Amino acid sequence: MIDPNQIRKVNQELCLLAEEKFSVKTDDLAKAMRKIGRRLPKWAHRHAEVLVKAEFMSGHPKLSPMLDARAIGKASTGLRAALQSIDPKDRRKGAILSLLGALSFNLIAVVVLVVLVLRWRGIL
Repeated sequence: MIDPNQIRKVNQELCLLAEEKFSVKTDDLAKAMRKIGRRLPKWAHRHAEVLVKAEFMSGHPKLSPMLDARAIGKASTGLRAALQSIDPKDRRKGAILSLLGALSFNLIAVVVLVVLVLRWRGIL
């Protein structure tokens, strides 16, 4: 039988790791994963689902014997690995570069359009 406090402790650690990597401030793993959304792969969300379900079931006396310790351990390890592989600085840098790329493309498109209109009007 798995100790409910141990599962709760693991989920709290994962919430702190999610807060560190994604700046989501919550003490509930389900809420944290909802706020993270598509920034983590689907398999990581499935691992979190297993952990949230295990936390719920561990508090119930008749459901707690049904918990699979290996599945919970695998889910915890997988989600921890997914969260640790995220680099917040790299995510920030990627977002800034994406914004600058879109901005520069739009600027080039506007300049080309202005040149075409001026040429069409006979000014150039």
